[in-house]
Amino acid sequence: MKKILRLLYAIIRFLVWVFVIGLLAITLTQRISNNKKAIAGFRIFTVVTESMVPVYNVGDAILVEQIDAEKYKVGDDITYIGLVGSFKDRIVTHRIISIEENNNSENGKYIIQTQGIANNEPDPKINETQIYGKVIYKIKLISKLNSVIGNMYSMYFIIIVPMALMIFFEFIFKRKEDDDEDEEYDKENKEKLKNKDENEDDDLNRNFTNIKDKERKEKRKKRREKRRSKRKKDNLE
Repeated sequence: MKKILRLLYAIIRFLVWVFVIGLLAITLTQRISNNKKAIAGFRIFTVVTESMVPVYNVGDAILVEQIDAEKYKVGDDITYIGLVGSFKDRIVTHRIISIEENNNSENGKYIIQTQGIANNEPDPKINETQIYGKVIYKIKLISKLNSVIGNMYSMYFIIIVPMALMIFFEFIFKRKEDDDEDEEYDKENKEKLKNKDENEDDDLNRNFTNIKDKERKEKRKKRREKRRSKRKKDNLE
């Protein structure tokens, strides 16, 4: 049973560390590079406006995957960087409402237009070079944490808390292993001492028996010699 629990704990620990390290790598890279670099084609963004309500609320954390331009289609939610008007230098997450091929390849192969679900007007048209990627998943745990704390940087708690918990459980588990080892060591020592005592008792018993046997033999020998001496004396008389 202990082996099964240890194996289960090892698997859970591995999965948590993979998740935490992966999330940490993505998050730190996004912060340091200002979302200009992706980790294995993935980025994490936090929704800051209500333009995509009710699909995405303010504070929701979304995972965005960078894909080939040919794979985008109408209805996809994408994250892109705006270049004109009020959208300039803003990171926007909206839904694609139209895709057209671009005859001027210098500005990308496609002309794409998006619109926020809650917005009445479409966004300025963009091309695929502006797109960071397609939204593939809303990270509910981080989103919930963001909604509770109300701070976009609260996503770090999803890294710090699991790491702290893992360190705590590692300490508890290691201490339990040490206690088990100490208990096993004490048990083995007690068993060895017991066996040693039993062996010593056996040796003493054997020695005592040998001494007794030797004494009995000596007495028998003396009795025999005494009987012989008596017979000789009787014969002489």
